[in-house]
Formats: sequence, structure tokens, C-alpha cells
Amino acid sequence: MPLKIQTPRRLPWLLLISAFIYAADQYTKLLVTKHVRLGGAIPVLDGIFRITHWTNEGAAFSLFADSASPNAVRWGLVAFTVFASLAVLTALIWMGHRISAATIALALILGGALGNLHDRILTGSVVDFLEVHIFSYHWPDFNIADSAVVIGACLLLLDSLLPHKKTQEG
Repeated sequence: MPLKIQTPRRLPWLLLISAFIYAADQYTKLLVTKHVRLGGAIPVLDGIFRITHWTNEGAAFSLFADSASPNAVRWGLVAFTVFASLAVLTALIWMGHRISAATIALALILGGALGNLHDRILTGSVVDFLEVHIFSYHWPDFNIADSAVVIGACLLLLDSLLPHKKTQEG
């Protein structure tokens, strides 16, 4: 019996999600860079939400931003992101024959990772501009790419907790 290879018919749609996240991230960062001075802020919901303009040389939540070796951090994060993006792309290709919570999650993660990777390679930092206050807690500023990665990770977690029907292919 010949080996049946399933073509990833849904893969282009998943990659379109990634491309949309990447484009939305880059466009919003460009808008912020052009219209909000570095360190500035525009209140949207008083005391709750502002559009700001900060740069982040570190990882999530500015982790490693104050490193004694910022260049090593930059290129270490670039290498990690390239490796992670290739792993996510490989998983998308492997699972790309269907649309599911897991494949949508991977598409979101890929788009977000590529958005921040682009910034880190070109400028050495990532533009963060969404600032949220919840009661007295100030959430660290973030961007569209960060949001996509977090939403994708949460979707993957939820998908892993849900029961799945076993399908028999043959």
C-alpha cells in the first residue's frame, strides 16, 4: 500500500493569520513611533489604558534589559526567536492540513514572534505601546506581537486541556 501524504491545504490560511499579525504589529509600531514621542503617552481610558511609546531591549516584561552585555542579550534573543519560529513553522506545516485551536494558536505565535524579531534585528529593541492599569497594578507595556504570542500560548494551553476525539486515518 503506497504511503498517503496529506497536503497541508489549510496552511496558506494559517500563514495568512501570521502575516496579518506581523503586518498589524509593524503598522501599529510605526504609528506610535511617528505620533507619540518616546516616553510620552496618550490617555484612552483615564486611569486604565494609555497608548505609550517605550522601547524594550530585553525579553518579555523587560527581562534582561539591564544586562551588562546588551549586545549578547540582543543576539541571544534573536537566536532563540529564530529557533522558536522555525519550530512553530515546522509544527504548522506538520499540522497544517486542518484548522484547529492549536494551529490558530501556532499561527498567532509565529506572527507575533516574527514581528518582534524584525524590530530586534533592525533596531536592537522592540517598541511597546499598550499600557494597562488594573486597579493599583500597572501591567508592563506591550505590543500587538506580544499579545498574539500570549493569546496563542493560552489557546495552546486550553487546547491541551480539552478532550480530543481520536481519529483513524488510513
